[in-house]
Order: sequence, then structure tokens, then C-alpha cells
Amino acid sequence: MGEMSWPSESELNFIKTKVAEMSGRDVREVRVVLSPYRICPLGAHIDHQGGTVSALTINKGILLGFVPSNDSQVVIQSGQFRGEVRFCVDETQLPKNAIKWNNPAQSNGSGSVEECSWGNYARGALYALQKGGNHIKWGIAGLICGAEGLDSSGLSSSAAVGVAYLLAFESSNNLTVDPEENIEYDRLIENEYLGLKNGILDQSAILLSSYGCLTCMNCKTKEHKLVRAPDMNSRCNIRMNKKFKILLAFSGLKQALTTNPGYNRRVAECQEAARILLQASGNEGLDPLLSNVESEVYEEHKCKLDPILAKRAEHYFSENKRVLNGLDSWASGNLEEFGKLISASGLSSIENYECGSEPLIQLYEILVKAPGVYGARFSGAGFRGCCIAFVDANRALDAASFVKKEYTMLQPKLASQTNEGNVVLICDAGDCARVI
Repeated sequence: MGEMSWPSESELNFIKTKVAEMSGRDVREVRVVLSPYRICPLGAHIDHQGGTVSALTINKGILLGFVPSNDSQVVIQSGQFRGEVRFCVDETQLPKNAIKWNNPAQSNGSGSVEECSWGNYARGALYALQKGGNHIKWGIAGLICGAEGLDSSGLSSSAAVGVAYLLAFESSNNLTVDPEENIEYDRLIENEYLGLKNGILDQSAILLSSYGCLTCMNCKTKEHKLVRAPDMNSRCNIRMNKKFKILLAFSGLKQALTTNPGYNRRVAECQEAARILLQASGNEGLDPLLSNVESEVYEEHKCKLDPILAKRAEHYFSENKRVLNGLDSWASGNLEEFGKLISASGLSSIENYECGSEPLIQLYEILVKAPGVYGARFSGAGFRGCCIAFVDANRALDAASFVKKEYTMLQPKLASQTNEGNVVLICDAGDCARVI
């Protein structure tokens, strides 16, 4: 549960040695992509309504060791999944309209690399770069590894994988691509190639983040800014009001266990609330998004919403306000206030957005009582995965021990299903994705 830098020297040596062995190249030729995971302290469930959200990366993520091929061949192995992916960069990649996601490690049993679905992100990266008009001549030989136990935790591991492949192909082909372009390319991987209906927050955080900053994105205008905490110019000297650590508290849930309405229904409820409010204010011509509803209009006409729609609208408007207040707290170094806003976000996700499963709600309630914790909330919708918390660095170990003890008493079976029984991982803030 202690602090570790990422990647460690042993992690880098391992991946470089493996790539050198599989490619027959000198270990000094091996390059490594660092593609971090991200968390969203504030801005829960409002991105699809054009709200403002915040994010920062942590010092855990995807490592992709690779060497440029001497031809068009792509050969990729995985540290987690079976099989080997092989294809050529001069092949035209077509979108995958039907992919079975239940077991990404599963092949067809015959060893066919074509069926290794974990390799679809590599093909998707080539698809996106091809669609962007880039000439990709050289392939890669590589090994991709994720942080152990963090692939189903609501930390944007899929976006981190897509970004890693993009950076590897670009590096091997001497392409200069700015982060905004890669945000769009990763959107093409997920939305077009894989057919996933998600936004651009994850890849934006991974590509735009800077150590010591909150990445703030207006999901309506797609504008972003980095909000720096005071005295964060030195990477070795974090001086906010207090030093902090980030806790990842794992539930042990790998699959969503909930009888609550699903994600798509909540999106539809937000849109219906927006439609009613816009109609009541004479703005029915606008798209039914809550970001198109002025806060004054909401206050005047919220009585027209039925109880469920009223809860969804209340979450949106209160969360959007929490984000803006949180940016001010971060910029002034006030971690206590920042943490209170995070916990309020978590409570609104439970009471107004009505997401979360019993184990994640229990984990949230334990975290907000843990010693030294400034604030906590779900990482994601709370149906599986983990909760995040900001904690006083000097009390991080005490908080981690408290959470592990309390959660194990409530959910002994699930706690035993976390990575080697480690319910809590202590992390630091990270930086953007890059090649080293």
C-alpha cells in the first residue's frame, strides 16, 4: 500500500527485455509508451449533458514497449491476455460492428491471432491514423502491460490503451501529432472502429494532463484548460495547503450488480428534463441538453418536473456548480474544501443520479469516515470497480488500513477478490501520456 514511482526501474527493464527477446533487437532500441489512467474528482455524469468536468492522471497506467519494425508487420503480445496479434499496416482496417466483450482474453481456441479481441485497439489505432490521412509505413513489435488489477476499475484503461498504440505508431513512423489530433484519433478508435458510445473526457485527460494540474473541460464547447495548484512548479516539491495522496479503494466487483435503471435510461431522463424546462421557458427549439438550460430557468420551472426528472436535473446543476467551485478550491490550494465538494458529488450520485451498487456505496461511506480523507466518490457509476479519495499524505497509510478493515468486515468475499486482497492502493498525481 506504500508509495511507488511509475514506472519503476524493474518494470521498465522487464518490458524492454521482453521486447528485445521477441523482436531480436538490442534492448537499447526499445521505446516505451507511458499512458496513465485518469480519475475525475468532480463532474460526475454531466458530460453527456454538456457540463463542465475535471480530471487528472495518476502514476499508474499502460506500458507499451515497442521497436519499429523493418517492414509493415505488427506483432503484439500482452502481459495480461493470451495470444499474439499480427497484422500489416498496409492493410485497410474496417470498423468492428459486433465484438464480444465478455472475455477480452479469449481467443478462438485454435491459437488464431485474428480472434484476439484485445488487439482490436491496435487495429483501431491504425484505422484512425489512416482515416486521418497519415501514411503509416512501419509496423511495431511490442508488449503491452496494464497495471495489475486495474482493468475494470473505472479508470479509463481502454482509452489509455488506445492512446498508447497511437503514440507507438506515430513514433515508429516519425509522425508529429499534437494532443488535440490524438484526442480525435482515439475518439475514432472507440466511437467508429469499436462502436462504443462514449465521450472524449478520458483521452483528453490522458493526453492533456500536466503534473500538478486539474484538466478542466467544457463538454459543450470542447474547450479545455489546465488549472494549476499553487507552488506546483517543482515536481519534487508539492506545496498546497497540505501534501496529498490519492486512494483507490477496490470493491472486488468485476461485473455490474444492480437493479437500478441503466446508464442510457439516465441519459434519456436528463434529456427529458431538459426538454420540459426548455419548453417551459420558450426555448423548445434548442437541443434537449441540460447545458442549454440557464440556471435561472431551472430554478423557476423545476416544479414542473416529476420526482425522478427533478433528481436528475438537480444532480446536473449542483454538480456543474461543484466543478466550478472545485476549480477555485484547487487553484487556491484548499484541499479541505476541494474534498468536501468531492464527497458531495458522491452523495449526489447516490441520491439524485441514483447510481451505485451496495458494495460501492458501502465503500464510499467508509472512505468519507477514514482518517485524513478530504473527500471521496465513485470512480465511474459505482456499479463495479473502485472509489477514489483524496487524503492527507501523512495519514494515507492509516486511512488505507481503516478502509481495508472496515470493508473486509462488510464484504469479506468481495474484499478477498481484489488484487491479492489489497483493497486500497495509494497513488500520486501523474502526467500526460508520452514516449520514453
